[in-house]
Amino acid sequence: MVLVLSDANVGDLLDLGALAPVVERALVEQGAGNVERPERPHYPVGEGLESPDEFGTGLAMPAYVHGEPYFATKLVGVHPDNPERGLPTIHAQIVVADARTGEPKAFLNGERVTNARTGCIGGLAARELAVEPVRLGVLGAGAQARWQTRAIDALTDVERVSVYSPSDSREACASDLRERGIDATAVDSASAAVADANVVVTATTSDEPVFAAADLQPGTLVVAVGAFNAEMQELEPETFDRAARVFADVPEEVAAIGDLTATGLDEDDLIPLSDALGGEAGRETDDEILVVESVGSAVLDAAAAAHVYDAAVDAGAGTDVAF
Repeated sequence: MVLVLSDANVGDLLDLGALAPVVERALVEQGAGNVERPERPHYPVGEGLESPDEFGTGLAMPAYVHGEPYFATKLVGVHPDNPERGLPTIHAQIVVADARTGEPKAFLNGERVTNARTGCIGGLAARELAVEPVRLGVLGAGAQARWQTRAIDALTDVERVSVYSPSDSREACASDLRERGIDATAVDSASAAVADANVVVTATTSDEPVFAAADLQPGTLVVAVGAFNAEMQELEPETFDRAARVFADVPEEVAAIGDLTATGLDEDDLIPLSDALGGEAGRETDDEILVVESVGSAVLDAAAAAHVYDAAVDAGAGTDVAF
């Protein structure tokens, strides 16, 4: 039997406070090399359906953390035009399997797992590297903008949040956050979101910088989670020029995204985020500008999905299906 967990099931089981230490441990194990994480292929999909252009990007993300009872594989579709269709930008499914036998144990809707574990990256980064209280500026107004904000609020002292997106979605995002008890306001420009912030999150699918580096105040932590390939870019090269240190969840992959290829930095210039979580690197003065780049890791999906699966078994949630 395979346990099928819908998005609603996952939503009932996920708690950011409980998930954050799971993500933290997975990042530390990844930094120590105690994981299996094959290269993540990504490829265009939809080309030739209606035009010569692709509709989106497909990704396959397998991983295993040494010593854990399960391994997992996530299949992802990223379609930037989906909001115009009334659909999420990202669709994902995760298969959890027994590490001893290979038997499939669970099939999960992976969108909420992906959003929550990615949000935890921002939350953990802010916990370790931000100067509190946090004045948060968010560029982007989709699901990930909300999860980043929620996780940072769960793990730090957030004073206020300013949300900017070029579309009216910024108003809906700020309203959703206020309903969760977070003091969030939609603002009319990227500059307004960044200028008074000491933590800036970029959560977009942009192929060009989304704010001016000159607007950053001393002491700001920048958490960039949107770019995941060479064509995507959220940060100006000048942001890196101003940064005292640059952290990355997966340095070898971050080095290949558009944010970094626009600079003179390479993998050797990036500090693993696990070093910050382990206290080996971090903020040295309150005035330093720091950058955290995240492309995501299947290791985090495997750990988060296993956490959700165990919670589902304990709660008797989901539907058992003969497979």
